[in-house]
Amino acid sequence: MDKPVLKVLSGGRPERMPIWIMRQAGRYLPEYRATRAKAGSFLDLCFTPELAVEVTLQPIRRFGFDASILFSDILVVPHALGQKVWFVEGEGPRLEPLESLNGIASAIDLERLAPVFETLRTLRRELPAQTTLLGFCGAPWTVAGYMAIGRGGAAHDGLRTLGYARPDFVDALLDRLVQSSIDYLCAQLDAGAEAVQVFESFAGSIPPGQFERWSLGPLTRIMSGVRARRPGARIILFARGAGANHIRIASETGCDAVGLDWHVDPMWAAAHVQPLKPTQGNLDPLALVAGGQALEKGADAVLEKLGSGPHIFNLGHGVTPETPIAHMERLIEIVRSHRIG
Repeated sequence: MDKPVLKVLSGGRPERMPIWIMRQAGRYLPEYRATRAKAGSFLDLCFTPELAVEVTLQPIRRFGFDASILFSDILVVPHALGQKVWFVEGEGPRLEPLESLNGIASAIDLERLAPVFETLRTLRRELPAQTTLLGFCGAPWTVAGYMAIGRGGAAHDGLRTLGYARPDFVDALLDRLVQSSIDYLCAQLDAGAEAVQVFESFAGSIPPGQFERWSLGPLTRIMSGVRARRPGARIILFARGAGANHIRIASETGCDAVGLDWHVDPMWAAAHVQPLKPTQGNLDPLALVAGGQALEKGADAVLEKLGSGPHIFNLGHGVTPETPIAHMERLIEIVRSHRIG
């Protein structure tokens, strides 16, 4: 059976546009909240295969998305490098700030991530035949900010300062994360992932003169490193805030598809990105929260502008906890009713 998401990633055109949603397993679902309550900590949820499988499958059972993305977190990589990681309820992740590479291992310990691979193997058996199983990791710049500063968000300003003040340290940390990401993604593919997505969540924090050094170069090395070991790997690259650099991402990294955040004009992407690579995205998550005309017009704009080329429908960032389930159901109706060309 042809899987619509994999067909797009191969440059093909399925009969209808496939859809999956970033953070589709999350707090907007009551069944997720119930399972999360059983788990204890967030990392316990990620590292308990029975529970991680359950929350990954919940949105597939409810909505029938065309792809199911592994329930985990980008910070399992620093965890597997030996850095202390924990989550503060209502605030997010925390790490012990890294001052030198002496604070982490020289290579990722894949044994510490064995529960993740068990989750993938189980999901591959239990997912519907037409559903693509996605793995993922964070991009080096995005993960490095958490590791060096101890948290994300505005803390990436601190990583940028470090990049100027201690460029050798930041370059070495990015190099360590490039190799760790290659090892981790290859292990996910071996465990059953059919494609993977790399999240460069803080591409927008990088000044133009440093984009190649801090983001584009490391991402390109990940793509080539994974392909050298797993030639058939399919890789989506989502670089939030990359702006016009989406063109370079499409043309230079070797990715199979370019994820577009909600800042990107679909008409611009159709003209400048989609001729180079398939695209994914990019409805504003808050239009989904609002529903009504905002949802209808926003979804129609994505379908109209990007629907004539190879495209996977998604949001321009993750679904938010306050999203009404009825709005998600309506979005799926809109996308499912759209017929390609």
